Amino acid sequence: MAKLKMKSNRSAAKRFKITASGKVKRYKGGGSHLNVKKNTKRKRRLSGTVYMEGDSAKRIKEYVPYK
Repeated sequence: MAKLKMKSNRSAAKRFKITASGKVKRYKGGGSHLNVKKNTKRKRRLSGTVYMEGDSAKRIKEYVPYK
C-alpha cells in the first residue's frame, strides 16, 4: 500500500517559496494596484522580496511540505 502524501495549501504555494537553504521567501504586498496615489519611494519599498523568520515561517513550511 502506498504511503499517503500531504496536500499543499495551494494559496500558500503560490505566495511563498522555500529556498534551498530552507528559508521562506515572500513578496511584499500592496504594490500591484492603486499606484497613482503612492509616491515613488513607497512603491520602491514595496518591490522586491523578504525572507520570513520565526513562527510564521514554520507555519508556512507546514502548508507547503514539498516545495
